[in-house]
Amino acid sequence: METTRLMMADRPTPAGDADMRASESSRVGAGAPSSHDFAQELCAQESAATNPSLQENRSIKHSAENANDRELSNTEANTADTADSLFAPRYRGLSLGAVALVALVAFEALAVTTAMPTVARALDGLPLYALAFGGTLAASVVGMVAAGRWADARGPAAPLRHGIAWFALGLILAGLAPSMLALIAGRVVQGFGGGLISVALYVVVGRVYPVALRVKVFVAFAAAWAVPAVVGPAISGAIVEHLGWRWVFLSVPVVALVAAWLVLPSLRGLGPSAPREATHSAGQQRTRLLWALLTTASLLALHYGGQQRGWPALAWLAPAIALLGWAASRLLPVGALRAARGLPAVVSLRGIAAGGFFLSEAYIPLLLSQERGLSPTWAGLVLTLGAIGWSTGSWYRGRSSDTGAPQRFLQAGMAMLALGVIAIAALIWPHTPLALGVAGWVLSGLGMGLIYPTLSVLMLELSPPEQQGVNSSALHLGDAIYTATALAVGGSLFAALLGRSHTLAYLCGFAIAFALALLGLVLATRVRVDAA
Repeated sequence: METTRLMMADRPTPAGDADMRASESSRVGAGAPSSHDFAQELCAQESAATNPSLQENRSIKHSAENANDRELSNTEANTADTADSLFAPRYRGLSLGAVALVALVAFEALAVTTAMPTVARALDGLPLYALAFGGTLAASVVGMVAAGRWADARGPAAPLRHGIAWFALGLILAGLAPSMLALIAGRVVQGFGGGLISVALYVVVGRVYPVALRVKVFVAFAAAWAVPAVVGPAISGAIVEHLGWRWVFLSVPVVALVAAWLVLPSLRGLGPSAPREATHSAGQQRTRLLWALLTTASLLALHYGGQQRGWPALAWLAPAIALLGWAASRLLPVGALRAARGLPAVVSLRGIAAGGFFLSEAYIPLLLSQERGLSPTWAGLVLTLGAIGWSTGSWYRGRSSDTGAPQRFLQAGMAMLALGVIAIAALIWPHTPLALGVAGWVLSGLGMGLIYPTLSVLMLELSPPEQQGVNSSALHLGDAIYTATALAVGGSLFAALLGRSHTLAYLCGFAIAFALALLGLVLATRVRVDAA
């Protein structure tokens, strides 16, 4: 929701231990670090841990040095795999399963967003509307942190398997919820599973697919939103109108089993990406999990404090904001909160874009159904068009031959997002043509389609293979933390202003999204790492 640098040569899915050893020998021979190098790097990491400035300088230098080798690495990978496609025999099962899993998550996200206004009214939980989204994102932070270390140390199959199970359990709990708080609890469980899934899938891409296919994988993931984008919101609206909102949640776990059946067999034999001495100790892993739990608790406290008034609100919000900044700085790459050049800027920009887009998306169905009188089906169709725009932008990005200036794609995407938010916010006034807002949301989707694949590829280019899990985790953490914070602030202002003026309440939320898009436009050039 990427900061990973690629130093690994082509590496298909291992079929067994012998293949793993051959793959490892090839990787070391191609210039990957040896066990001795890993030990030296670990000592350096321990020194940097006590000196954040040193750690940041090392990260920038590491990224700059890798920029010199990037063209050679890409040439070698492209030569070795020119005959391969995502659906070549050795990738076919995994590609189908991974795309199916992404499509499932896409359907759930769009369907629940469409149904949530009806859910909030049915459970008398409109003041907690934003928390139904923010709680899911907050819990995903814990899943992402756990999955990153887990995938590096044991391989991505186990976190992916557990993620699917927790994701399905959360949906069942939400579908059976008797109150809004119970539904939010189910969404929290679902978010934890979603965090495991998102990071594990990115590690799979880095471990299995060659360099030449990785951008195509990310484009395929974006395209996997296309069919759910077309049918998901409409189906969700029809389910809500004819069967009831609970089936929007209860129907998805069955499909999750099918996706698991497709993807998990392809990951057999895919073990750790680094020797045990190169991974963090159990104590370090527990420390990161504690920081993740503190981040989640701070985000939930931020949501809760926003529902209070007067001094109680200040008592909740002040410590929540302070703790959130402190905990997030321990989980994200050094310099991410200030968008330092290189890897930290990639993580920050991903979170900024996600915060602006998903904050707006959360309130679009509510705006269209409450203020414009549209049915859930028609309100969902607007989300459909935005998701199609996203897939179209990703398709264009994948076919573009301009790979020398990623910041141009990022700037164009952020500008589209900002203009789209303005257009959709104009629907607050009843005389604004509905077509204007719809066109604006399609434009926002196009912008996100340019932004996400660009950042995903940069993430893989800026990380060594033994840190792919950690940095994939950091990328998705940025997504979750920035978006959950945006939802918390926007939801708090919405709840506070709703009694005074519906127009002002909606405008505050969209104004935050617009400000984030402008910030991303300004910071887009910071993803460049100039070679020393």
